[in-house]
Amino acid sequence: MSFKISLVKMAINWTPKMMVMWVANIILKGIAELSDYSFDLDARKVYVQTTLYGEIDPIEVWLDGFAIISEEKSKYLILEQGTSNKPWLTNIFSKIAGKPWKIPAMPQFAAHIDFIAELLKAENAPEQLD
Repeated sequence: MSFKISLVKMAINWTPKMMVMWVANIILKGIAELSDYSFDLDARKVYVQTTLYGEIDPIEVWLDGFAIISEEKSKYLILEQGTSNKPWLTNIFSKIAGKPWKIPAMPQFAAHIDFIAELLKAENAPEQLD
């Protein structure tokens, strides 16, 4: 693991939760309100609780085992498991879990995508992607 990746992981872990929620809610104003989250980059687990604008009940999402897989010049996002307190969202996760999703190549973001791919590199990448 590079020094840069180690530094970014440390910054992610040390960033105060309230600061992340404050910035997220500024960005999501008029769309949704983030009320809780947890993000464990090492365990590859995410929890998000948000309420969509105009709705009463919050949506809770648990993501488990996410990674970016690099193959030749392509990058793929893969999610092992996702669940939600909303059955329709859990059904969507069940359809996409375990399947690689190609990340579109955007030359203007190539350096950023490469860095994020290194940050979220799969521990045990599958032999071959479809």
